[in-house]
Amino acid sequence: MKPTAAAATPQLLRRVNAQSVLGFIRDTDVATGTELMTRTGLTRASVIAVCEDLIRRGWIRELDARDEDQPPGPRKGRPARRFELNTRAGFVLGIDIGAATTTAAVADLRGTVIGRASGSFRATDIPAAERIDVVDRACRRALAAAGTGPEKVLAVSAGIAAPVDRDGKVLASQHFWSLFDVGLRAALQDLHGWTVLLENDANLAALGERWRGSGAGVDDLVVLLAGERLGAGVMESGRLLHGRGGAAGEMGYLDLVEGVGSSDGIASLARQWSAAGGGPAAGGEASARRVFEDAAAGDPAALAILDRISERMARVIASVASFINPEQVVIGGAVAESAAALLPGITALLPRFTATPPRVTVSPLGDSIVTVGAVRRALDYVEANALGLALRP
Repeated sequence: MKPTAAAATPQLLRRVNAQSVLGFIRDTDVATGTELMTRTGLTRASVIAVCEDLIRRGWIRELDARDEDQPPGPRKGRPARRFELNTRAGFVLGIDIGAATTTAAVADLRGTVIGRASGSFRATDIPAAERIDVVDRACRRALAAAGTGPEKVLAVSAGIAAPVDRDGKVLASQHFWSLFDVGLRAALQDLHGWTVLLENDANLAALGERWRGSGAGVDDLVVLLAGERLGAGVMESGRLLHGRGGAAGEMGYLDLVEGVGSSDGIASLARQWSAAGGGPAAGGEASARRVFEDAAAGDPAALAILDRISERMARVIASVASFINPEQVVIGGAVAESAAALLPGITALLPRFTATPPRVTVSPLGDSIVTVGAVRRALDYVEANALGLALRP
């Protein structure tokens, strides 16, 4: 075993160094060799060797040594070598697969989304082959909108509303979860040769929020997808928590929490309580939005519903805070914009229910929060495996 381990060490170092250099170049417009040395801790010789290898492989480009910002006249020393990411060397796909719809987003290597498409499932309980076909068609339409094709996809990350373990296996012990265990990874591999990373949707929401949302840079973070049903993505010390079978963050325990009683989300509660009070119950999410609109206009019945939802969400967040103790809890998903009206009530009530109240915010990412996290997850894979991925012209 020793010769094998020793032989693998240089390969591991090359991969880690390439990941470090690519990560910095991705986050800046232009990087010099000196900046790369400072940020990665590598020697100049190592930085140049890594950059030249990445140039040969097509990941980055070296810019002309001339610097237009320099004043005219003689210059001292050798011009700095400057490098930039080849953002269109390949693309990643981020997919949000819900019970009723799916959305695919195509992003370049900086994570900029350049194509998006959605599709609807004709029913919740449909054959696996039909569900895969809807997802595949959404992916192909998104790629077409981005002006590229399946052969340029370097990695795919897909979020589903079911527990997924660290190996990408779905915990399908309940009927609803089993709807998502459709063999998507193998199917897209067979169709297009894609590497598919399967993950729980709330976990991807946490990645997206920490990357580009109100939780940017927060290491101890919980994101609640709070539309129809509550689900939590949990980050502890900057790492996603999965649990043994991927069920960390599942909210079924709320059935047992006093003053809560179920994992129904904000939109579902607004609709239920509006209907019970004779309000606008029809129209699904539209009726939930109407409750918030009526409350903003001062309607007493709608305001009473928001008070009830605020207290219920305060209890939910307090239960999370009591055993996870995050720095921040973010309310995310399509309901996030409306949920901003709940923040004053939640914040005021939290100290009644927990000694460790977190900061509570709403996500600015709206219903794209899962696809943003899926793009981040796919980019992480690409950066970690850049030396093993073949770029196609």
